[in-house]
Amino acid sequence: MAIDASDVSQKMVQAAADSLKGKWPSIKDFAEAEFKHLAETLALIVRLKAEGKITEDQAKLHLDIQKNTTRMVLLTAEGLSLLVVETAINAALKVVRDTINTAIGFALI
Repeated sequence: MAIDASDVSQKMVQAAADSLKGKWPSIKDFAEAEFKHLAETLALIVRLKAEGKITEDQAKLHLDIQKNTTRMVLLTAEGLSLLVVETAINAALKVVRDTINTAIGFALI
């Protein structure tokens, strides 16, 4: 099952924006880019798994790597703590969890 990275990205951005509320205007541009990249990575992971090119463990590792990248980028914003960033990433992933997990056939998120 293919994933629409654009749709996933929009959902993730909205969830992160809701989570970050007052901080969103100052980080909007690079946060949107980062969540777009995370959505594209999720779509790639789903495709590679469907094609038999990666294992479940490799898929989870790829997601962890991208989450770490997203975390580092968001932490560069002044006034964002690790807890706030983790909450935003978790909110973003939560809104697409069922879509991604169904598409890939196991609990990736």
